[in-house]
Amino acid sequence: MSSTPLRCAVIGVGHLGRWHAAKYALLPETELVAVADSNAETAQRVAAEHGCAAVLDHRELLGRVDAVSIAAPTTLHYPIARDFIDAGCHVLVEKPITTTVEEADALNLLANQHGVVLQVGHLERFNAALRRLLETPLNPRFIESHRLAPFKPRATDVSVVLDLMIHDIDIVLDLVNAPLIDLRASGAQILTSDIDIVNARLEFANGCVANLTSSRVSTKSERRMRIFQPHGYASIDFQNRILSLHHLGDEDPEIGVPEILSEELAFDDADALLAEIRAFVAAIRGEQPVVVGGRAGQRALEAAIRITDLVYSNLNVMTRDEKRPQGGG
Repeated sequence: MSSTPLRCAVIGVGHLGRWHAAKYALLPETELVAVADSNAETAQRVAAEHGCAAVLDHRELLGRVDAVSIAAPTTLHYPIARDFIDAGCHVLVEKPITTTVEEADALNLLANQHGVVLQVGHLERFNAALRRLLETPLNPRFIESHRLAPFKPRATDVSVVLDLMIHDIDIVLDLVNAPLIDLRASGAQILTSDIDIVNARLEFANGCVANLTSSRVSTKSERRMRIFQPHGYASIDFQNRILSLHHLGDEDPEIGVPEILSEELAFDDADALLAEIRAFVAAIRGEQPVVVGGRAGQRALEAAIRITDLVYSNLNVMTRDEKRPQGGG
């Protein structure tokens, strides 16, 4: 494999894209060639921070870069990713992968056709506590997650499912690795015209059940998941990067029941985004499989849309598609 640095660019350098640019500029395996943003001032400012070019139109970079991160608004993910994949460029696109399952499927087919890496930015997969848990064989039978956040006037153009819950949906689908056979959901509109709090129950063909709760109108921040399996369970505090493991030990002869053994592992303030981009580069170089591929992003999006539309239906309000403007004006 060539040691020549990959020529990279970031499309959309708002709050999150700016951090992507910083990671590419940091890594010796990559050269940050340019950043693109429709806001000229934003593009110039980030480009100046890293000594790279700034462009307003991503199409100016087609054929000039080997890999890109796309951190533009979700509605632009599909057309931008399509352009780069068509040009033979590897793509890391922020979550959710696209706005529709049809768009996600089209990107996956195109990436396969061109033989390029398509990775989706489900950042929580690179949390050090989760990565440590995944080092051991798992057989989840019941999963419970809570992802709570105070209200912020950010991403309120989508439901809390696509804003927050999709992280846990992606993790659960990966942990269980079985067909989703039933799904139930309920939620409420609290501070916005969209869904602000949701509870979803996912049932899988292997008997596992997952109960997910997400809120963006809470008084505190919390990102926790508990995974129950035969003879023990694991608890992950994503926010503080703490993994707690509990399992049955030998039987206590005095009381006649097995002892419960517990272990708590705390991880340093690891840089999940840097780990994500390093994994992207390693996949491009053929050093490891893609951690969160396009199909994984598509499955998470499909489940998230089903949950969202089910809650809309239960609330008797317009669905995502019905809210979109129809025709030209």
